[in-house]
Amino acid sequence: MKKSHVELLKDHGISPSLTRIEVYNYLDYNRVHPNVDMIYKKLNKKLPTLSKTTVYNVLKLFVETGIVKEVTVGSQEARYEVILEEHSHFKCEVCGKLYDIPLVKTEHNFSGLEGFSVNEEVVLLKGICPSCQQKH
Repeated sequence: MKKSHVELLKDHGISPSLTRIEVYNYLDYNRVHPNVDMIYKKLNKKLPTLSKTTVYNVLKLFVETGIVKEVTVGSQEARYEVILEEHSHFKCEVCGKLYDIPLVKTEHNFSGLEGFSVNEEVVLLKGICPSCQQKH
């Protein structure tokens, strides 16, 4: 049985404040890989005292405790998701949507990386999604 979001937060040592619960709820029920602005705009009507800084701090806490992953899709663009299993992403260059896709493995020649320890391989594919291709 799936744990409640309150239980999940508690299990990770996070005090389940209303703001934290609402941010996690939004991420879990709206799997659109939102950024801070998107989350803020959706929740500020429900939580009028919410600030973008608070959203950022909550997301930082979630990432640090491992209940949310940060997905970097550009040098200045961080998105967030609750899917923790390994997978890759595809970003549409027309509509900007970010899609979860099966894990893409690449073959690397690691010569020149002697002494380095690779902990994660991130694959982000960019192109045009089927919906945008049909429109054009």
